[in-house]
Amino acid sequence: MSHVSKIELKVKDLASLKRACKNLGLNFHENQKTFKWYGRVVGDYPLPQGFKKEDMGKCDHAISVKDNAQAYEVGACKARDGSGGYELLWDFWQGGYGLKGAIGEDGRELQEEYAACVSEKQLRDQGYIVQRTKSGQKVGT
Repeated sequence: MSHVSKIELKVKDLASLKRACKNLGLNFHENQKTFKWYGRVVGDYPLPQGFKKEDMGKCDHAISVKDNAQAYEVGACKARDGSGGYELLWDFWQGGYGLKGAIGEDGRELQEEYAACVSEKQLRDQGYIVQRTKSGQKVGT
């Protein structure tokens, strides 16, 4: 079954997405033109807004789970609304065979880490020294 959905995140800073992937232990594949998913649309789930059947599985960059060749991937696709940036697509059928565990429910962990990386970058650009901690331990600096 194919259940390709859009993660509610507009990526405008690819460097921050790469950093977020690294912090979450994910692989970022720059210029990879396809992402792993069920492989065909079977018509049991609506396509993400702005995308057509023939767009499924195609992307500009991809994100994969380290050490899990079975897991589906996230595709970073140029935004279809003309606003620039990227939209993230993934097939959540069966939890993406491990992808959901790596990016969180509806991609929330990836969303949160991306937002944190964007914020850190903006603060550094303003001259601040940024050190993130979680429960007293340093997190990706």
